[in-house]
Parts: sequence; structure tokens; C-alpha cells
Amino acid sequence: MPSFDTVLEPNLVEVRNAVDQSNKEIGTRFDFKGTDARIELKDKELTLYGDSDFQLGQVLDVLTVKMTKRSVDARFLDIGKIEKIGGDKVKQVIKVKAGIESELAKKIQQLIKASKIKVQASIQGDAVRISGTKRDDLQAAIALLRKDVTEVPLTFNNFRD
Repeated sequence: MPSFDTVLEPNLVEVRNAVDQSNKEIGTRFDFKGTDARIELKDKELTLYGDSDFQLGQVLDVLTVKMTKRSVDARFLDIGKIEKIGGDKVKQVIKVKAGIESELAKKIQQLIKASKIKVQASIQGDAVRISGTKRDDLQAAIALLRKDVTEVPLTFNNFRD
């Protein structure tokens, strides 16, 4: 029975490259000279540092431009609140989303069921497996998900005949 998996996984190598390029640009830009502006990456969590809220916004802009150039969708980023860390220094924590949350998985499952396409969707941990009898039905399901689920950048892998 043909099937495929719907997953949410960023290319972490490209995220690291974007962070490295951003730090390099921040180090050479004139408006960041002598400041504490930088980006740190630990596991799937980015921490942005700056001297003010405005400067933190500039660091975030540099990061999103570099990520876009490296084909990493900005919808993978879960941007947190700005926190003060003493004096006039501020930081912001950004989580990199990976894995489909249960609420979104249920939404995908209901969307597939309501579409009347002859496929079944089952939740497999942090992925949704969609299986059916015909390859054309699976391709129609992929088209439906690309059209209707726009809040996260879904990827489709493990296509089996």
C-alpha cells in the first residue's frame, strides 16, 4: 500500500550556516562596532543578544535575511519575548520548530478525512503517515496539505509504493 510521511523538520546544517554568516556580518557592520550584539546556537535554540530592543531587531533582521538566502523558511522560528539581562543589555530566545505538534497533527488528520480523498492519515509520533491505494490519491493529498496548511512549512518524505 503506497504511503508517505508528512513531517516538520528544518535543515539544521543550513540554520547553523545562517547563524555563522549572521555573526560574521554583525562583527563587520559599523553600527554594531563595540556592542554585545551576537547570536548563539545551542541544540534547536537560538539566543540573540544586543544592547537595546532596536539593536535586537536589527540582529533578527540580519538572521532572517541569511536564513532566507540559505532556503530556511522563517516559519520554523518560534520567536520569544525580549528579556532584560542587566544594565541596558537584552536577549531574545528563538526556538527552531521540529516535529509536528499533536494539535496540528489532528488538524491534518481531520483535513484529510474531510476531503473525501481515498487515503487514511495516522499520527506516528511527531509525523503524520498518509496511506492510500493509488499514487494519484496521495499526490492529491499532498496538494491539499500544501494549499490548506500554511502556518508551518511541511515536508513530505518516505514516499513508498
